[in-house]
Amino acid sequence: MKTPVASSDRGQGPYLRRFSNLDRGLHLAVIISFFGLVMTGIPLHFSHTRWAQAIMRLHGGADSSGFIHRVCAIITFGYFFTHIGSVFVRAARSDNWKSFFWGPNSMVPQPKDVRDIFQMFKWFFGKGPPPQFDRFSYFEKFDYWAVFWGVAIIGGSGLLLWFPEFFASFLPGWSFNLATIIHGDEALLALGFIFTIHFFNGQLRPEKFPVDVVIFTGRARAEYMKEEHPLEYERAEREGRLAELEVPAPGRALYLWSVIAGMSLVALGFSLVVIIILTALFAH
Repeated sequence: MKTPVASSDRGQGPYLRRFSNLDRGLHLAVIISFFGLVMTGIPLHFSHTRWAQAIMRLHGGADSSGFIHRVCAIITFGYFFTHIGSVFVRAARSDNWKSFFWGPNSMVPQPKDVRDIFQMFKWFFGKGPPPQFDRFSYFEKFDYWAVFWGVAIIGGSGLLLWFPEFFASFLPGWSFNLATIIHGDEALLALGFIFTIHFFNGQLRPEKFPVDVVIFTGRARAEYMKEEHPLEYERAEREGRLAELEVPAPGRALYLWSVIAGMSLVALGFSLVVIIILTALFAH
């Protein structure tokens, strides 16, 4: 069977480095921990259904599910603080820390992102060309800050539920009821966002379909960069940095693993969303 061609592997030109090994490793940690948290936490939200009970049994019951959930929570806090630490280390090493946080390579939303949103909608209605993105598009920044918000809110409320004796020494009792609601509902919201909006933007857009493996391999062809991030490519070309960004093609094993992993995760995520929607509509 022929391997599907990932969008980042289409086109011409050499492969260029887009993500560092640290970026790839952190994203892998996000995937592992998020799916682990979802698959062990969502069954509690729908414990009255047979499918949720089946998933719980698959994990070995409530005790083992709780253990897996906490391990994934530790991984989540680990990648969260590792990322924050790496940001400040790179900022300290930067010649201009202000441009580091407020420049073309920054994840901080900027006026251009607002203009790109309006330009995108104009393009939708045939009123102009599509926006030209730099290193990160506005929807990639939205994805980033959604995860940042989710870890803070879901993780913070989860800590209250994990260590109730400690937090009860200085928090009122109603805070734990509030934490229970926030933890479950915010997790359901995060699931819905990641498995629909994020998966569509990252994998299922026509120009990305059937899978985009750049976050797994860390590299993409030059033509891909010209189409997806033309301003970043043009700046690197103008500054004479393209040769520095050239990297070897991903090995066959890494490429196959990336394609299989990407397609499998999308299929699992969408399946879970469909099950949850059907449960909300028809379960009594």
